[in-house]
Amino acid sequence: MSRYRPPAPPSSPYITPEGAARLREELDRLWRVERPEVVRALAAAAAEGDRSENAEYTYRKKQLGGIDRRIRFLRKRLAVLKVVDRSPAGTEQVFFGAWVTAEDEAGTVARFRIVGPDEFDHAPEYISMDAPLARALMKRSPGDEVTLEVAAGRKTWVLLEVSYERPG
Repeated sequence: MSRYRPPAPPSSPYITPEGAARLREELDRLWRVERPEVVRALAAAAAEGDRSENAEYTYRKKQLGGIDRRIRFLRKRLAVLKVVDRSPAGTEQVFFGAWVTAEDEAGTVARFRIVGPDEFDHAPEYISMDAPLARALMKRSPGDEVTLEVAAGRKTWVLLEVSYERPG
């Protein structure tokens, strides 16, 4: 069996100012705090002698490799991201950064924010603009209905409200 993995499809390059700041803080923390600590621990483990039987040395090498991979990813990703720091001209439609309130056919009301794929996992109320529901809601106005094919069948959502201000 081959270890080849096809490349992932490119994700949207948009991010909110808060998301960009969070990624820059993570990069700074990895580079200035975590990586030097792991390098010190790795040097101490290497000084203990035989590396072939040194579990601490092996663990620290893997840990350092993971940190370095994340640093490389963040540097490349931050270079291509476009920070969207203002609301669109037409604030009655759904675009990137919108806070959306929608109701499904069961009467369940959900409120979420449409953000970039690099930040949707930072808050439970964030969804990626690449998600099927977000794509279906783009350029829609309150009162519009969208129907999606989901694992359990079809699901219909009614767009209730669009806002570009954080709910209070």
